[in-house]
Amino acid sequence: MISSKKHLLSFVTPERAAEMMSDGFPVIFPTETFFGLGSRALDVNATAAVFRAKHRSTVKPLPLILGNWEHLDLVAKISSEIMPFLEKFWPGPLSVIFPARLRVPDILTGGTGRVAVRLSSHPVARQLASLIGEPITASSANISGRPAVTRAEDLDSELCAAVRGIVDVPPSPSGGAPSTLIEYEGDMRFTLLRKGAVAVADLEQAGCEILFPAS
Repeated sequence: MISSKKHLLSFVTPERAAEMMSDGFPVIFPTETFFGLGSRALDVNATAAVFRAKHRSTVKPLPLILGNWEHLDLVAKISSEIMPFLEKFWPGPLSVIFPARLRVPDILTGGTGRVAVRLSSHPVARQLASLIGEPITASSANISGRPAVTRAEDLDSELCAAVRGIVDVPPSPSGGAPSTLIEYEGDMRFTLLRKGAVAVADLEQAGCEILFPAS
């Protein structure tokens, strides 16, 4: 039996969600870990709407999900040496911070000039970005400070009221640890900024050096 709360949510297909995002509206969609809240990455106004919906400070950057490998070059400056490493973990829950291209709005980088990206292993998240033709923002679908969720019926009603639509099609988010977050320092060296679904040992086994920030 569908709960009364879930009955009131505005569910849409991935195709309709992509149309909404193309028109500048944020939507909620599943990722491999939790439900995400996203917009077109290069649309400043849509990105601002994500910050407002989450009550998130604009000094905190928003991570991006790529629809395909070609999207990486749209938003990040990378060197060819890193591609074999990325291919070992993408698609998957590994977010990597790179220097951002000039076209990336400052609101996405929090003024840092750097952007966090990943090629998601969730087919719907990738489909949305592919249909739009550019990366999408992918913050967790929750009001800042509140828990991330794996079920649509657990989404915050205040957040749902601030978006145009919700995609809830299989596979469901698996929960668990968030994506691992690392920052590329050059020469196959990365700083670990958040432990997550990809273990540090697996990263090191792939041929990189993991640095730990000073406490």
